[in-house]
Amino acid sequence: MAAEFQHIPVLLDETLALLRIVPGGTYIDATLGGGGHTAAMLERGAGRVLGIDRDPAALAAVAQRLGDGDGRLVLAHGDFRDIATLARRYGFQDVDGVLFDLGVSSYQLDTAARGFSFQQDAPLDMRMDPGRGPTAAELINTLSEEALADLIYRYGEERMARRIAKRIVEQRKRAPLRTTTELAALVASVVGRRGGERLHPATRTFQALRIAVNDELGALEAALPAATDLLAPGGRLAVISFHSLEDRIVKEFIRREAAICLLPPRLFAEQCPHLIAAGTGPRACIYLANRDCDYAPRLTPVTPKPVTPSAQEVQRNPRSRSAKLRVAERIAIPGGG
Repeated sequence: MAAEFQHIPVLLDETLALLRIVPGGTYIDATLGGGGHTAAMLERGAGRVLGIDRDPAALAAVAQRLGDGDGRLVLAHGDFRDIATLARRYGFQDVDGVLFDLGVSSYQLDTAARGFSFQQDAPLDMRMDPGRGPTAAELINTLSEEALADLIYRYGEERMARRIAKRIVEQRKRAPLRTTTELAALVASVVGRRGGERLHPATRTFQALRIAVNDELGALEAALPAATDLLAPGGRLAVISFHSLEDRIVKEFIRREAAICLLPPRLFAEQCPHLIAAGTGPRACIYLANRDCDYAPRLTPVTPKPVTPSAQEVQRNPRSRSAKLRVAERIAIPGGG
């Protein structure tokens, strides 16, 4: 299985340039996948790289392909929501960069047994870590109609979510839904082909189930602040997302962490520990100016707008077409390290 794990890294040159890979630097690839980004980091002289993935097949494939990277590569099995724990365990703190390449890998999509795709008949699984958590089949056969509809609408942005959930509940009364093609056919019978749309009618529903099964958005919300804590001053956070829900979380996180004062304005007068020094507001605060405050901004945006693939890259790798790269830099403490 490991030898079959292929990965075309998206926005590779742009990501490496914006991460500013330096010889001897320390980096974390929080979504190892096929190891394309990690291999390029090592080729450019990275001193140490921690590669994290919750899919054992990814780790096995990269170990087979790269070994230990001449002693510079550490592989860790785990969820990137636990990036702080994993980084401490393997001695990766004050790092020069952290990369998240979100979403499902080509290997996972193309391996029928994993149940991510409706292109081939397979059990409805969708777990990135096959050893943990409920499967997609368990969700659709146990959740209430209301919970199913909310899940499909929230994570898939599918406007016919309630009709789909109702049909699923009606079907499972006769027999549980177990396979990808069963579910895809059911959803297609409800949604039909929308005029001018290239997406398969079941695409949004499958996306919603995958996100829910793996708690992808919850993991991202937990991982971003933890990754920021791990950055050395001047270190960079890079995130490649593939749909609007992920990108919105990343965009809002960077915006909040780059604010002049992280304390919400309505709470400033009540909770600012340096209110006297702050004078009339946070812009005058000497503590924020020196970063000597828990509410000082931690990041500055490097990419005001997301970086997207070139037409040439999309032609080479159609799965890159929806990718968006956002990068931010850890603010250095004046006079500090």
